[in-house]
Amino acid sequence: MTRIILASSSPRRKEFMNYLGLQYECIKPDVDETVKEGELPEHLVLRLSKDKAFAVSADNTDAVVIAADTVVAIDNQILGKPNNREDAFNMLKKLQGRTHEVFTGTSIVYQERVKCFCVKCSVTFDCISDDELKTYVASGECDDKAGAYALQGIASIFIKEVSGSVTTVIGLPINEVRKALRELGVCIKIVSGTK
Repeated sequence: MTRIILASSSPRRKEFMNYLGLQYECIKPDVDETVKEGELPEHLVLRLSKDKAFAVSADNTDAVVIAADTVVAIDNQILGKPNNREDAFNMLKKLQGRTHEVFTGTSIVYQERVKCFCVKCSVTFDCISDDELKTYVASGECDDKAGAYALQGIASIFIKEVSGSVTTVIGLPINEVRKALRELGVCIKIVSGTK
């Protein structure tokens, strides 16, 4: 049986992996996520997902390692995870009433084979009052989330439209992961619930 590692501690990514019916383990990689000057969102997420996958694969050469990285971008500005609640409020203020892009880069490393891809999705926020934003930020849901929001959580009440894969926004484009794993010969057993 092929050993599978998800190079992440994200509960959302774990949930999506559970849907594939796979036995896997989680190892959180220690990778510098600093954005390089002039780096485009799609290049950033691909670079970071590769760095994460190779960091974990180096000590686990027998395993299929799956890593992902997600960023939000608006007006060519990359919005990663907020540094604090004030930063989260300012990010959300930029997004409200507008459409932005979410990029998730995914890298899968197995022995000598490497599969990397970036999936983009557009999300439109409705107009949101400052009071609503402050209440949302105070909920803590925005902490440690790219762009300071969780589409699958409270923030869903602010979302006007999503164009593309919702799983990309949540952090793991699971359809593309499923196809890549099948190409690598990993047996997928789709399940109806979580482990």
